[in-house]
Amino acid sequence: MLNLYGENLHKFVPLRPQMNEKAEITIEQVSYSKVAAFVKLTKMRLSLLVVFSAVVSYFTINPHNFDWQHIIALSFGGFLVTACANSYNQVIEKKLDKLMKRTQNRPLPLEILTPSEAIIFATICGVVGCWLLFTYTNALCGILSVSSIILYALVYTPLKRVTPFSVFVGAIPGALPTLIGALAGGEGFGTFSMYPLLLYCIQFFWQFPHFWAIAWVSHDDYQRAGFFMLPSMGGRDMGSRFQILIYTLFLIPISLTPYFFGFAGLWGSVVVLLLGINFLMQAYRLYKDGEIKSARRLMFGSFYYLPVVQLALMIGY
Repeated sequence: MLNLYGENLHKFVPLRPQMNEKAEITIEQVSYSKVAAFVKLTKMRLSLLVVFSAVVSYFTINPHNFDWQHIIALSFGGFLVTACANSYNQVIEKKLDKLMKRTQNRPLPLEILTPSEAIIFATICGVVGCWLLFTYTNALCGILSVSSIILYALVYTPLKRVTPFSVFVGAIPGALPTLIGALAGGEGFGTFSMYPLLLYCIQFFWQFPHFWAIAWVSHDDYQRAGFFMLPSMGGRDMGSRFQILIYTLFLIPISLTPYFFGFAGLWGSVVVLLLGINFLMQAYRLYKDGEIKSARRLMFGSFYYLPVVQLALMIGY
């Protein structure tokens, strides 16, 4: 497998902007209530997608003997844990968010919420969410939920300004909701098994073309905050294009491993294969032309790729 760096790191000298108030960009700012600010802090759509992945994975592993207590705990606990990680992330990156168009109107840069309010909110969400998973699924899911918060907020978030390898680190907690959902039906402490780990691997590898497509589209914005989000230190170069293509290619056999190991049915796996080929063609288009519009197609393609693959595997169990 290719290393995330792919080339001689000394070849490029990326410019890191100085983080100061003068570096802020000027855009039309908005105003909203504190209640709306707390909702925005959770990144509602992202958190709901996380819950979707967890619940679908639960049904994939437990198609007949599901427990509604587990599903409710996964839904509310998973949402709160994700909201916690997102909120801590925004507290840590408050000053950096002021530098980017895509984040300048978040609650903390606009000072609708104070960092203290956000920290209290995040902590409550984290404690309640982890407690729900510990109590109503199993201890292993609770431990994984705590780990996801720590890895995302305290490891991945600061690494974004240090190395492109941060995307690899972020992919670890980013795929944990699927694993937590898949393990939630386990009795006692909870145990790892092959199929949940395969589902985890699919979401883990999906994140590379997904986040790199976003990073390609938003590269100029990320540069203002000094984030290294593309796989090459050279940014939008051929090295990044090549690695996006290769990781998307690797995703095809990885997504078919449930079929190879006898966990998924034929027709569901055919759907997964066709989605993978379409996703690869979008990545190849970006590799060929390096255009932002091609990266945007890949980005939107990634939005529907994962949920449809997860549903296909659930139905074809």
